[in-house]
Amino acid sequence: MDDSQIIELFFARDESAIQAAQGEYGAYCTAIAHNILNDRGAAEECVNDAWLRCWQSIPPQRPRSLKSFVGRIVRNQALSVRRGDTAQKRGGGEVPLALDELSEVVSGGETPEGALDRAAFRAALNGFLAGLPEQHRNLFLRRYWYLDSTQQLAKRFRMSRTQVTTTLHRLRQKLRVHLEQEGFKV
Repeated sequence: MDDSQIIELFFARDESAIQAAQGEYGAYCTAIAHNILNDRGAAEECVNDAWLRCWQSIPPQRPRSLKSFVGRIVRNQALSVRRGDTAQKRGGGEVPLALDELSEVVSGGETPEGALDRAAFRAALNGFLAGLPEQHRNLFLRRYWYLDSTQQLAKRFRMSRTQVTTTLHRLRQKLRVHLEQEGFKV
């Protein structure tokens, strides 16, 4: 079943929409949640919560890409769970480390002016990513969207961990320059 058919099931309020979406993107969503939480049970619970959020969000929203839509919901849900866990016990981990690395370039603070610039920022970030060689773009996305560890990235891209960290550092520096050229205060 394709995305448009599944979305139509959501709009018809047909409960089989959840099973169809889960059949199509369940493994993808579980991988995202597990990568962030590193706990199979918590990841499955997070994915189940995400399906409920999809049910509540469609309609009124009509996503262009169901995969991206559910992936974003799962990622945000898993990050919320992770924040709750780390609020109770501060420990070293890949998720806080990856987010800290990126915070060197992108501030987490939101102002009313910043909210208005969000679309412009998204366009600038997409422009930056589009200008990268495919391997660098994939490396950046795997680290900062999927939150892969540097060890996982080294294995996936057949690089040493040092090469991965150096490349990511250089990419963050290029992103900083690109954002400044686009008029963003970094």
